[in-house]
Amino acid sequence: MSLSDMKSEFDLIGGEKTIIKLVEAFYPRVYSDPDLSPLFPHGVEEIMRKQKMFLTQFLGGPPLFSQEFGPPAMRARHLRFEITPRRAKAWLKCMEEAMKEIGLEGSQKDRFFISLTNVAHLMVNTPDTE
Repeated sequence: MSLSDMKSEFDLIGGEKTIIKLVEAFYPRVYSDPDLSPLFPHGVEEIMRKQKMFLTQFLGGPPLFSQEFGPPAMRARHLRFEITPRRAKAWLKCMEEAMKEIGLEGSQKDRFFISLTNVAHLMVNTPDTE
């Protein structure tokens, strides 16, 4: 197999179409979650656009996020928000439910979710207060 024959995770999960469906299934869950919704007081349209761009790049697709905003540096970009362990867990729950809703399953889903779990834990910057 040559390098040109290798597919990215982005391609393996179904590319842009899957990313769009995932983000559209994910954000209604985020917005209705009592721990996560306070992070989005002004709605989610722009955040959804950025999330689509980030996930595309994160999975090895075109570097859309970096082209518009520079290096992702997601932890630094999120430091102004209180990301607690409970919020990270809620975020992952919303993502897992969205993946299930759109029918993303199998080894591609598993690898993607493990990668997102690692990112979610890295984003934690504030302890839970309870």
